[in-house]
Amino acid sequence: MRVFVTGATGFVGSAVVHELITAGHQVLGLARSPEGAQLLTAAGAEVHPGDLYDIDSLRSGAAVSDGVIHTGFNHDFSKFKESCEHDRRVIEAFGDVLEGSARPLIITSAIGLLPKGSIVNETDMPIAGLNPRIASEEAADVAAGRGVRASVVRLPPSTHGAGDHGFVPMLANIAREKGVSVYPGDALNCWPAVHRYDAAKLYRLALEKAAAGGTRYHAVAEEGIAFRDIATAIARGLNVPAVSTSKEEAAAHFGWFAHFAAMDIRASADQTKQALNWQPTQPGLLADMAASYFSAK
Repeated sequence: MRVFVTGATGFVGSAVVHELITAGHQVLGLARSPEGAQLLTAAGAEVHPGDLYDIDSLRSGAAVSDGVIHTGFNHDFSKFKESCEHDRRVIEAFGDVLEGSARPLIITSAIGLLPKGSIVNETDMPIAGLNPRIASEEAADVAAGRGVRASVVRLPPSTHGAGDHGFVPMLANIAREKGVSVYPGDALNCWPAVHRYDAAKLYRLALEKAAAGGTRYHAVAEEGIAFRDIATAIARGLNVPAVSTSKEEAAAHFGWFAHFAAMDIRASADQTKQALNWQPTQPGLLADMAASYFSAK
């Protein structure tokens, strides 16, 4: 298949490009800069110039492809709601192009949107109005309602691996700056996790085997890792103390990141594994952190 990939030079998207090419697919990767174009060419992909805000370019990329994997997203939290609504428009544009064909559209969402307090699975749905990131799943459902084979891959709070610049490195940066790795109370709140290469394999399988539109897949290799264990691993890697504090002290320590540090969700991928025969094989989060997250610091 010839696959149009957005976010093709990003942390997850570059792993998807590698996975697709290794499996024998052709990749048309979106690139907004000469540097990005060089990375894609070196990886063996064809370059499609443009960016997420060039809707005409996105439409033309989808039009000449056998399927679309959409991993691109603007992660500037200062304009988060605006970025979520723009992602809705991007998915709508892909739906316009793919409607009436059997070509698959795989979009990206987040496990963290789902209800807290129990082990969530692929049939659980985000609560409308709680988080603007739901726009992506809503747009996927609209596309599916129009007959597009639009599926959703939900990523966990920690999608880890070499080059990670997500939540765990943010925690490590706070600990490095303040000289202590903090967790509130017993910190038994949990984060699911997946290695980016395992997630990339799931995107490929979803592309190749996706059922009718509206299907959800969970890129979850580890159901839930206690935040205390993550904080302790950071302390060990940075050689700073790991300290339990009150929730109020932890909130002051983490600042704007306090909401994410307090996230508590466990997620199952049993349905995904069964439907796609997806089997994660990469190291778990704590092992990955110990092996590669602190060696260059």
